[in-house]
Amino acid sequence: MKIKIISGLLALLVFAGRIPASSQSGQSPAQADRKSAAMPLEAQREKQALRTLFALVQTNIVSAAEAMPADKYGFAPTDGEFKGVRTFAQQVKHLAATNNILAAAALGEEPPADAGDEVGPETVRTKAEILDYLNASFTHLGAALDAIGESQVTLKSSPISPLKAASATRIALVTEALIHSYDHYGQMVEYLRMNGIVPPASRS
Repeated sequence: MKIKIISGLLALLVFAGRIPASSQSGQSPAQADRKSAAMPLEAQREKQALRTLFALVQTNIVSAAEAMPADKYGFAPTDGEFKGVRTFAQQVKHLAATNNILAAAALGEEPPADAGDEVGPETVRTKAEILDYLNASFTHLGAALDAIGESQVTLKSSPISPLKAASATRIALVTEALIHSYDHYGQMVEYLRMNGIVPPASRS
């Protein structure tokens, strides 16, 4: 998996002209020119592969958020090593806020003011409002995914990402958001099961 991601990053960097194609594998300029002509297709393949993963992540997370009853959105476990953990609502808002922050960086935008310190807007409180915020964050992240390979779309590093300045790429920021989302999906699943709810993705 790591090899595929690294290969995709290199392909996008060559396509965008940030790494000279002739520096790859000691190619001659003529070989590099022929290979460069194939780069748009490679960018499209990487984008399509990531889109498949994106759809799975979005479906599982949104369905889990929908499955939790509104009166349980304030639930947080208290037994064992759970002191001070986020409520279910806070988990979902944090996930969505992070989607928005990383999507903004991938699109060259300023971080959304209402994302706060990755906690989401204070005005978003009810289950319906949180679901709307969550869905909008995936729409935002989807726009960033669609911009992969688009050299005219600017890119920024994000203060919440370990990828800084020149090391940040659009595909890496989108992938980071999906990894982060699935980390919190695991916690959402645990909260659902503590309330006797089988996550929709786990139902046969």
